Amino acid sequence: MILLRRLLGDVLRRQRQRQGRTLREVSSSARVSLGYLSEVERGQKEASSELLSSICDALDVRMSELMREVSDELALAELAESAASDTVPAPMRPVLNPLSVTSVTGVPEERVTIQAPAEAVDVVAA
Repeated sequence: MILLRRLLGDVLRRQRQRQGRTLREVSSSARVSLGYLSEVERGQKEASSELLSSICDALDVRMSELMREVSDELALAELAESAASDTVPAPMRPVLNPLSVTSVTGVPEERVTIQAPAEAVDVVAA
C-alpha cells in the first residue's frame, strides 16, 4: 500500500535538503516544532493543509509545486506497485493529446515533451 504521507514527507525533505537548510531552520521559520516537522518528513504524521502551507512558505515553495512533485511520485509508485503484482490498472482519466502551439505567423511550433525525473521511489507495503 502506498502511503501519501510518506511520499509527501520525502518530497518535503528533498526540498529542504536542496536548499541546504536544517530541520531547525525550517521548523523555526514555519513555526512548527522540530520534532513534529521531523515526523512529517519521515511520513509518521499527516500534515494539515495549514501546516503544509506554513512549511511551503518557510521553504519558499508553492504548494502546487510541492503537490505536483508528490503526484508524480505517487504515479511512479503506483506503476511500480502494479508491475510488482503483474496487473496494469485502467487509467483513471483519459490521456490528453499534446497541444500544438501555433506562432503568430500561423506556422506550428516544435512540440516539446517533458519527462518526470527518474528518481527512486519508496513503495511501502502494509
